Amino acid sequence: MTAHFRLHGDIRPAADEIIRAYRSVEALPPIVREQVVAGRGRAEIFTDTGQHYHLRSLDLPAQSGPQRIYLLADVRPLLVVTKLFQDVGGVLIAVALGLIALALLLAYLLSKRLVSPLQVLANEVRGLSQKSTIELSARHRPDEIGYLAKKLGTTIAELHSSLNREHAFTRDVSHELRTPLTVMNNIVALAQARALDTDDVAQLQAGLDEIGTTIDVLFALARAEHIAQETFDLRGCIEESLLRLLDNGDWEGERLALDLPDRLEVLGNRHLSMLIINNCVGNALFHGGANSRLLLSFADGVLSLCNTVDPARTGRMQGFLHGQHLLRRIAETMRWKIGFHAGATAYRVEIVPIRAH
Repeated sequence: MTAHFRLHGDIRPAADEIIRAYRSVEALPPIVREQVVAGRGRAEIFTDTGQHYHLRSLDLPAQSGPQRIYLLADVRPLLVVTKLFQDVGGVLIAVALGLIALALLLAYLLSKRLVSPLQVLANEVRGLSQKSTIELSARHRPDEIGYLAKKLGTTIAELHSSLNREHAFTRDVSHELRTPLTVMNNIVALAQARALDTDDVAQLQAGLDEIGTTIDVLFALARAEHIAQETFDLRGCIEESLLRLLDNGDWEGERLALDLPDRLEVLGNRHLSMLIINNCVGNALFHGGANSRLLLSFADGVLSLCNTVDPARTGRMQGFLHGQHLLRRIAETMRWKIGFHAGATAYRVEIVPIRAH
């Protein structure tokens, strides 16, 4: 346009029809005029009505002085992004909304899959009672929920076990100690009317011994959870108990007979087993009489303690029956079995320990 003006002195239309030449500012559209008045020679102007103008001021050389014209192009048809958005904008919005919906659906399904096992676990725990078996369905899962179910089941089982031992301890203290205390109170009451004879003193001493033994057993049972299982020689426990009797002069060696293997390896707790042996041997000594004989033998996995009983001897109470309950509880704690067989001339206790392999 500048070269044509130099040669011919006039302004011809631009070769591109989207470009228009304006000789004066007043001829420009108002929004473009504002930019020219503001002193801008080049500008890119956006409008609210959809036009997109590119403005350029052009000074043409003339004899009377430079002549300014304004080239203005409406480049709206050339805007690729705008046209592309108009063509595919709806599709993009639809795809975006679909992806958002899919993401929300996947988030819901994933959260439901994660929360559902926890809800089941919570309902199972909520439905547990102290006497119910703890079988949480999620304990076999190989993930964190399975680990949580295992730990939770173990903790609840330990809590139930502690509560059961506490209830048993309270019940046994009331039940097991009442009988010897009653006997001792009766003897003391009789002592106010007459002097105590040898049998009365023996019964008082036996009652005191029984209370001491019972307290030891009850505390051992109360601490059973914290007493570890181990492999030990049961024959050594038996010999230790018998040697204590012989050293104290409570029993004569010729009245004892042993038929035991050289070593009797069993699985259990040495302290609890000593309580069983001492209690059984003590009962045999107390109830069998001065001339009773004691045979300890082991055959077919059964330890038998058999003592003779003098039929003419007056029986005395030393927890003979209610003490069996404690012995059974001790045996159950170690998963052993124990049985009591009373006869007119003999009394036999059979203990089935767990053999160590």
